Amino acid sequence: MSEVYVIGHKSPDTDSVCAAIAYANLKRVTKENSAATAVRAGEINPETEFVLKNFGVEVPKKLDNAAGKKLILVDHNELGQMVDGADKADIMEVLDHHRIEFKLANPILFHTEPVGSTSTLVAEKYFEKGVKLDKKTAGIMLAAILSDTVVFKSPTSTDRDKKVADKLAQIVGVDPLKFGIEVKKAKASLAGKSARDIIQSDFKDYKFGGKKVGVGQVEIVDIEEARGRKKDILGEMEKMSNKEGYDMLFMMLTDIIQEGTELLVTGDKDGSVTKKAFNAQLKDNSVYIKGMMSRKKQVIPPLEKTVS
Repeated sequence: MSEVYVIGHKSPDTDSVCAAIAYANLKRVTKENSAATAVRAGEINPETEFVLKNFGVEVPKKLDNAAGKKLILVDHNELGQMVDGADKADIMEVLDHHRIEFKLANPILFHTEPVGSTSTLVAEKYFEKGVKLDKKTAGIMLAAILSDTVVFKSPTSTDRDKKVADKLAQIVGVDPLKFGIEVKKAKASLAGKSARDIIQSDFKDYKFGGKKVGVGQVEIVDIEEARGRKKDILGEMEKMSNKEGYDMLFMMLTDIIQEGTELLVTGDKDGSVTKKAFNAQLKDNSVYIKGMMSRKKQVIPPLEKTVS
């Protein structure tokens, strides 16, 4: 049987990596696909590194180009977020929790639901199939759920996420809220990171009305530390726009303690897009928006509507 690669999006976050590992394992254990192998589409961030080390799980190998290979996509379905060569790959399945922006000539299994994390869906499959979870697999899925829902502070969080997290926490033997703060703090500091690394730590490409738009997000516990890097980050965003052809770039510096986001913007010269999409007035290419926590729910829908 030829190898099937289970893979998340570019600039992978914890959910993207951990959902791939757990889903590939489920495919093998249930013998649904004994050749399923988890891989990644980019370098892991410090949070994901902390989670995998904490549970003694190996970092999946990086797949640089997927042309000619069989793929199962997790945590994404947009071409701009897929591994290079995905347009020439055999995509067999999608498991996701984002908006649908997917086209394929052949019918495939496509499963997406409005929950806070793809790992919630993966864990539910373990429970439904009666597959016993070990602490390692339960632990990385718990961490992924806590990460993606910002320890249930994100508006994307659902009761299903909390219910699944409670079950996983019992298997692992941890307090989910305390463990969630540990997980988030692993990526919270910007010290020692270049502006490029900050932007790319969790970054996604979109096509809105024929325009190329990039939206990055980094979660922090000290908003002043982030504001001290604002000029540096905006300068790098300008460079990215010029070099890589972005019409607009948005960078979310999200304070998980105060529950708000310092939004940095390039390409919106008169501020009209930001004003219409978020009812917020840019000053020196940035604005603080209280309560903004989720890119998926609070940024992408109004931004797409405004730009398109």
